[in-house]
Amino acid sequence: MTDIDEQGRPEPPLAAGELDTLLGFLDFQRATLEWKCAGLDAAGLDFTVGKSSMTLGGMLKHLAWVEDHWFTRWLHGRPMGAPWDAADWEADRDWEWHSAAGDPPEYLRALWGEAVARSRAAVAEALADGGLDRMARHSWPDGRSVNLRWILTHMIEEYARHNGHADLIRESLDGQTGE
Repeated sequence: MTDIDEQGRPEPPLAAGELDTLLGFLDFQRATLEWKCAGLDAAGLDFTVGKSSMTLGGMLKHLAWVEDHWFTRWLHGRPMGAPWDAADWEADRDWEWHSAAGDPPEYLRALWGEAVARSRAAVAEALADGGLDRMARHSWPDGRSVNLRWILTHMIEEYARHNGHADLIRESLDGQTGE
């Protein structure tokens, strides 16, 4: 049974094995981002703090890209689909962050949610084909690669870092605070 906190996030298990702990913390971090973006309209998702151009909408799109990048491209060696395959990455290396300003909130939330669903399916597939030690199909130019354990740990780190940014943006926007 999963405990749900007051923000609707699934608490990571307190005494579980490695897999359940990793997946529990990743789901908690995903739910934290969803909570920080909840209830915001286009202006809220496009709000910036200080000189930073980072927005919650850009964060949703960036993390959708990160989900697809690691679980589709790296883990399974598959091409990334829309909208990533049509972006001009040469012209704008941060396309996902910048283009989010023109996207409706419903699109950004759906894009992120669909990427998370694909990632969960990709993880289940990899677990059935080698577990946490399953090596990614994609590698760096020098031939080194990572396993599923590394990817899950990296994703927890990626979300945790951006959730810290999300905390600052949301508090500056409307005063909402929380872990």
